[in-house]
This record gives sequence, structure tokens and C-alpha cells, in this order.
Amino acid sequence: MNIDNNAAGSAPAALSFSSVSKTYNTAKGEFKALKSVSFDIQPGEFFGLLGPNGAGKTTLISILAGLTRATGGSVRVHGHDVVTQFADARRAIGVVPQELVFDPFFSVREILRVQSGYFGIRSNGAWIDELLESLGLADKANSNMRQLSGGMKRRVLVAQALVHKPRVIVLDEPTAGVDVELRQTLWQFIAKLNKLGHTVLLTTHYLEEAEALCGRIAMLKNGEVVALARTSELLSGAAKNVLRFKTDSTIPNEYLDRARITGRIVQLNAPTALDVEQHLAAMREAGVDMHDIEIRKADLEDVFLDVMKKQEATA
Repeated sequence: MNIDNNAAGSAPAALSFSSVSKTYNTAKGEFKALKSVSFDIQPGEFFGLLGPNGAGKTTLISILAGLTRATGGSVRVHGHDVVTQFADARRAIGVVPQELVFDPFFSVREILRVQSGYFGIRSNGAWIDELLESLGLADKANSNMRQLSGGMKRRVLVAQALVHKPRVIVLDEPTAGVDVELRQTLWQFIAKLNKLGHTVLLTTHYLEEAEALCGRIAMLKNGEVVALARTSELLSGAAKNVLRFKTDSTIPNEYLDRARITGRIVQLNAPTALDVEQHLAAMREAGVDMHDIEIRKADLEDVFLDVMKKQEATA
């Protein structure tokens, strides 16, 4: 796949969001989904866009894809405005949406040929074959979309987004509800395209994916950017250690707001050895029966939860 390389320092940002706002009129009044969001993504970056449900991630991607209009501000794809230069902007991006949208009357290969035609592309059978093989769809090429499982349909959506070889790949929750095999297959292929020079914008609730893949991350909360930094910087600024243990007991009330609890697993920030000792002493005093106690480094989920809590406290 050929990638355009402009002279260093002269190329525009792959994606540029400039003071993007979006307001909806509802029965309860105006709802501001986005509030002057601004950041750039450089060519070749693997960039993560994170936030809780309702933060504005999908709204921002819908504006980028031309599916909705911003109330204010502008969005550019390699210098092309998504409103005034829609055709050029749209050719430069491939979007994998959250929803499973498909045409039930075509086979997988036919759908990819039709999608190619939307961009005026013909005789790209070799690239379609590569997509089918890379995404584990080769044996489903002639199957009707109605015959495919949800995971296979998700793979077809990825292939559709890539069929015109876009310079920018936008993945909106691409692995939501899919099996481990698809996640591994998808990330291997997307990582390969990124190494070839493609820019990738990823939204995901699987924060371990974002930590492993993304070089830089923006976090949204209530339509605003609340964090924007390299992934390594976000992690280095977090608590250095986390105390993790399993229990069937109820932990003390004063720890409920501070703990990250997933089923039987309890995790507490413990930057120093003294913090670890104090947490363990408090649990023992409260009669908490602890198993599989360990100390681990803070991960992106710890950072994310900390940023969100700080925003709630200052709201």
C-alpha cells in the first residue's frame, strides 16, 4: 500500500479539531454535547479518544464522518474541511462504526466491491482478497451477510472501512462484544497498517487496549477535553503502585469511594509502602478476609478513573 509522505514540518495534521461545539435542542432545553473541543492528531499517530458513555466521543466522530454538523468550530482531515471539502475529507478516512449496519442481500465480497464503487475504485480484487485474508474472512467471502455471526459482521465492517485504503482509520468501539480471536486479529492488522503510515483514531472502553496501542490519548468528560498527553506521561503521573486482593467480605465504608471493585477483586492506590501497610491494617481491623494479595503498577484504567473523579469533584 502506498502512503503519501509530505516534507517534514510542511504536512497538515491528519485530523484537526478546532473549537468544535455541538448543541442539541431537547424538550428540557439545550444540551451541549461538545464544548469547544480542540486537538490535533499527527500523520502516523495511533491516538486514543477515551471517555465515559455520553462524554461526546461518538458525536465528535459523527461530525468527522460528516454524519452530523457541528454547531461551531471546524474539523479537517489532512487539511480538508469536512463540510466545505467533504469529498476530499471523506476519501481520506475510513470509519468503523459501533453499530452493526449491513446489507442483507449481498455476499461479503459483493459488499466490498460495492463499497469500492462508492469511491470510484475498480479492479481492486487483490486488495479485497488481502482484507478478507487478514481479517479471517476468506472462507466467508461468498457467504450472505445474514449467515454471519455478530463477530464476522464486525470484521466485514472493518473491511468496508479499509477497502479504499484511507490515510486515516477511525475505530469507534471496534471490539465491543466480540471474541478474543477477533480482537487479536484486528489489532495485528491495524498495527501493521499503522506501521505503514496510516493514522489511527480509536475509541474504546477496553482501556488495556488503549494502553497497549495508543501513543497519545485524549480524555473527554461532559463534552470537554479533560486530559491530553502521551500515554507514558499519563501513566508516569499516576500513583506508582496499586494494592490488589480478592475477598468475599465487605470492605469498610470509608474505602468504598476510593476502591476499584470488580466482583471479588478490590484495588486501592498505594503510592508508598506506608500506604500499603495502612490499607492492609485497616482491612484486617475490619475483619476483611483477603486472598491473592499483590502489588502492581498503576495502569491506564487507574489514570482514567482518577481523572474522571477529579472532574466530578471540580464540577
